[in-house]
Amino acid sequence: MQFTPTRAAALDRLAQFLPAAGRRYAETRNADDGPQPGGRGNVSQLSPWLHAGLLDEREVLDAVLSAHGPRAAEKFIAEVFWRIYFKGYLEQRAAIWDDYRKGRDAALAALEANAGLRRALAEAVAGRTGIEAFDVWARELQETGYLHNHARMWFASIWIFTLKLDWRLGADLFLRHLMDADAASNTLSWRWVAGLHTKGKHYLARADNIARYTAGRPEGALAAARLALDAAPLTEPHDFARQRLDLPGPVRPEDLAQPFALLLHDEAAHHAPLALPRPPALVIGASRPDARSPGAVGTLAADFARGAIAGGMAEAAAAFACPAVAWRDGEPLAPLLAEAGIARVAVPYLPAGWTRDALWPDLAPLAAAGRVVTLLGDLERATWPLAKAGFFGVAKAIDGLLAECGIGAHG
Repeated sequence: MQFTPTRAAALDRLAQFLPAAGRRYAETRNADDGPQPGGRGNVSQLSPWLHAGLLDEREVLDAVLSAHGPRAAEKFIAEVFWRIYFKGYLEQRAAIWDDYRKGRDAALAALEANAGLRRALAEAVAGRTGIEAFDVWARELQETGYLHNHARMWFASIWIFTLKLDWRLGADLFLRHLMDADAASNTLSWRWVAGLHTKGKHYLARADNIARYTAGRPEGALAAARLALDAAPLTEPHDFARQRLDLPGPVRPEDLAQPFALLLHDEAAHHAPLALPRPPALVIGASRPDARSPGAVGTLAADFARGAIAGGMAEAAAAFACPAVAWRDGEPLAPLLAEAGIARVAVPYLPAGWTRDALWPDLAPLAAAGRVVTLLGDLERATWPLAKAGFFGVAKAIDGLLAECGIGAHG
């Protein structure tokens, strides 16, 4: 499937998937049928566009509810809310992201002193472990920039419990190569598989389960011999306390009364989902895919991110009849604003993760001076506070959240 980093391509893919978003999705979503020329028919594959902000969850939910209604599309709706839940959970425990980065860096440093570990990691990354399913997914990840969600779980489980590699190195591999690599979903999913997200509850991949759900692949069912069957979940020496959320309120027209710049970044690359109440006088694009990892970021992932920003800048400039400039890595932001004679900048919310790490140091002084207006959607504002512990707190509130945000209210 071709992942073109444009909003038009995102809307096309959404339209193609809509007929399958109801009961068919519920019945077939766990099957990993492998890369297909026209895309995987049983899953949406919308995640690269959603992560880049070329499309947002509200639009997807609205379209699916219009096509199928809440009960037929229940499973797909829940999957969309998992994305929002993970974001909200990490916002309330941002220390998990900081701990991940420190642990990743320590694990990378440990490789320098351990030749055996370096070889084991290299074999896993290259897809030369001798575990057919794992090796296929390792190559598929790097060749396509995408993996089926079920394959991601199996891959992470084999990485942690069979190959006994540091989970943070696996999470880093995903961040470097997945076009949809999201700091919250990726980090917390790896922690869930490991038994760290839900304490003591881990996920062990089984050969029969893999064979069952990969039977539809062109090459046939994937084998997975010698998997760990009774490994204990991972543990860690500390808990991560939940911090109170301090979310921005809805943006009013008067908040943007003065000429302002709109900042498009790697998680908000298009203006349309932002629904600005006033047009900007300047569009600024900031793409930082290399901030995902200290290692080399895959070409597909980097090109998708940069292409999304480049296209988003051009479309916003045309829509608002204003100039667009690139805020390049390593350059300060303030001179771009000063040169345009603009004091204020509207910034789509920077969630915990590498995008915030890369951009906030320059934005912080402007925010302290009252020059930053933060944009956050009503669906996130309503859902994130419910992501206090497990997903159940969000799941039981889905119908109310949809009604509160006016999603699916047609006719």
